[in-house]
Amino acid sequence: MPETIAAIFTPGEGIAAILRISGDASLEIMRKLMSGCPEEIEPGRVYDGKLSAAGQDPASEAAGEAVFLYLKAPASYTGEDMLEIQKQGSNDALEEILRAVLGLGIEGVREAEPGEFTKRAFLNGKIDLTQAEAVTDIREAGTEMSLAIAESQIEGHLGDTIREIRSTLLDILAEMAVDIDYPESEIYEGYEYPESFNEDSVSDIVNRLRWVHSDVADLIDTARIGRIARDGVRAVIAGKSNSGKSSLMKALLGEGQVPVTDSADSAGDTVEETTSMGGVPIVLVDTAGLRNIDDETEKPGIERTILALARADIVILVIDGSVKLDEEDRKILRFMENMNSDHLIAVINKEDLGRTITEDDVRSILPGATVINTSLVGSAAEDAARRISEIIGGILDLGSIDIKETSIITNERQLKMLRNADMNLDEAISMLQNGEPMEAAELSAHYAYNALGTILGEEVGDEVLERVFGKFSLGM
Repeated sequence: MPETIAAIFTPGEGIAAILRISGDASLEIMRKLMSGCPEEIEPGRVYDGKLSAAGQDPASEAAGEAVFLYLKAPASYTGEDMLEIQKQGSNDALEEILRAVLGLGIEGVREAEPGEFTKRAFLNGKIDLTQAEAVTDIREAGTEMSLAIAESQIEGHLGDTIREIRSTLLDILAEMAVDIDYPESEIYEGYEYPESFNEDSVSDIVNRLRWVHSDVADLIDTARIGRIARDGVRAVIAGKSNSGKSSLMKALLGEGQVPVTDSADSAGDTVEETTSMGGVPIVLVDTAGLRNIDDETEKPGIERTILALARADIVILVIDGSVKLDEEDRKILRFMENMNSDHLIAVINKEDLGRTITEDDVRSILPGATVINTSLVGSAAEDAARRISEIIGGILDLGSIDIKETSIITNERQLKMLRNADMNLDEAISMLQNGEPMEAAELSAHYAYNALGTILGEEVGDEVLERVFGKFSLGM
């Protein structure tokens, strides 16, 4: 018989927190803890009652009013009998109630391990592994975008998409299996197919595999969005000291102050701040200049700048437009010549001091960069931040995507299995096109089917489950 587990689900001062219990002893625990518990308990009904201190001091914080909710298997989160006890109070009260539950002397009752409630929900078929992974994503969501993706996965959108692809692939596998049983010599030497099977049947299988392959490729493409939601877009602000990098960073953050200055004293600093633009997480990185690469004292800061630029999704180059380009400007511009110019934004600053550098000067070195002129002071700085936000939105091209209705890959485990399926589908298609035996193509297609199932949690080993649920908190 599975053990009954208990844990605090939502600890916190001054809020209605929940003690979660799952297992066959849930109803017995309710009867022992709730003073005056009714003889007949209706599953799903909320009961207001007094919480017995269960042998503790009746005046303790754990005693007193509480809300009880009993859920009968399988109509619960875990698929088992469950009990939730909600109580207004401190963490100490919750801990005392938990100790009371564990001290009732009921065999097989213990404290839950992190993630064990969700793990039981998965093992009991209440959710698939994509939904389980989304539970932690919701708790860790830092922006509207990451929250929307996690909520979509909790609702099962990604799992449903994978199941639809697998269902189509299973139909194809069934047809391939029939074809293997009835080979035809006209296609493969030594094989005899029924008259109804011919080269058109092979062509039809290839075309249908291509559709499945396309669906898998489309899902792989969404991993870019998932990475943005999870890790944020790294927008690196580059430029020499006193060009206006910190002023731009303050404007983009919408804050009055950022812990960095444009003075030479901070030349070795690399500062990261996280913000949100249109619900998209943006990691802004303010870097040192590339003033003197041969100077050993400045070398660490320069190395950090080069590393930040190499990891950047978007580079925002700030140039002091009131003076001519100097050697440091040219070093930075030359360094960026080989970067993806579509993801470069050049900000020619200090327009209020007169214009010495023009857009043409910058575009002659960075022809694909987006260039804006501004003065990063007052309302002009806010306007520049707004324009840059719009440009970044255009670069990311997320405006046409309905996050809540789109199945999006959010972690490396899912992406690895999709790439596995993609590779095997590609092999199956190539084999059939090259006239290789159906058995070989069917085997590759079957590997793809299994890889897709692994995303949902089918036939995954303990190592995978430990890695997934090891990230969870107590009570989840």
